[in-house]
Amino acid sequence: MKTFGIGVIAVAIGLAFNSGAIAQGVSKSEYKASTDSIVAEYKAARASCGSLSANAKDVCVAEANGKQKVAKAELAARYNPSERTRYEARVSAAQADYSVAKEKCDDQAGNAKDVCVKQAKAAETRAKADAKAQMKVSEANMAAKETSGEARMKADEKAAVARKEAAEDKRDADYAVAKEKCDVYAGGAKDYCVNQAKARFGKS
Repeated sequence: MKTFGIGVIAVAIGLAFNSGAIAQGVSKSEYKASTDSIVAEYKAARASCGSLSANAKDVCVAEANGKQKVAKAELAARYNPSERTRYEARVSAAQADYSVAKEKCDDQAGNAKDVCVKQAKAAETRAKADAKAQMKVSEANMAAKETSGEARMKADEKAAVARKEAAEDKRDADYAVAKEKCDVYAGGAKDYCVNQAKARFGKS
């Protein structure tokens, strides 16, 4: 199996879901063979980390773990296609990206490191929020196709709520990043920075 970066795998998952390729599924024998291939690739990737040291090794291990987790989740979505398994694959990609990004932040120190971690977490939150919203919207649309006009209206309302919740989660994550950046200041300058962040993201 060819080795890809986690971000590339995440994009591939999204394209596959959007095109409907995942819905085709795989046979039990294909699932078993793919699982064995994923495990073999993981072992090879982990072995390659042995020649590294310090944080470079930690990043390498995080990447190997992340790739395996994403590959398994994507395979599960192909083997048992559903909105839930597709959602779990997207979440796995977000978590894998976060783990790697967080490890890379260890190359920094002080507030720069804190901001780096917050940014990594914000990216994960945004990806998870989008995945959750997409799942809810898809479920609502599916239900709407099978029911009455009134039910379709309710489905549209659920979809709107899902999108609103996703937007709120992403705004909270971005606010956390902006607030963390204020820690480089002190006294009135820091207060001003925090107040600006609150105003920008609608926090009281």
